[in-house]
Amino acid sequence: MDMFFGILNQAVFLYTIALIIYIFMSWFPGARESSFGRFLGRICEPYLDMFRRIIPPLGMIDISPIVAIFVLRYAVHGLRALFQMLGLY
Repeated sequence: MDMFFGILNQAVFLYTIALIIYIFMSWFPGARESSFGRFLGRICEPYLDMFRRIIPPLGMIDISPIVAIFVLRYAVHGLRALFQMLGLY
């Protein structure tokens, strides 16, 4: 079970880094139109869209990516706590 959560934590960490890079790409004109930007868009946009539908932007600031990252991190911790409560970990 340790190996499962190790792999899960590593995958969530890498996805979080991809989200952060994708968010910062919006600061640079044309960065999201590059092949790397389109690749990150295909990976990150489906997850971010769920939060953008719920959380409206505050003026020019979109806080939905921050919430999305927190939810991702807390989901892993919640899954680990659930497994511990069930005695599976």
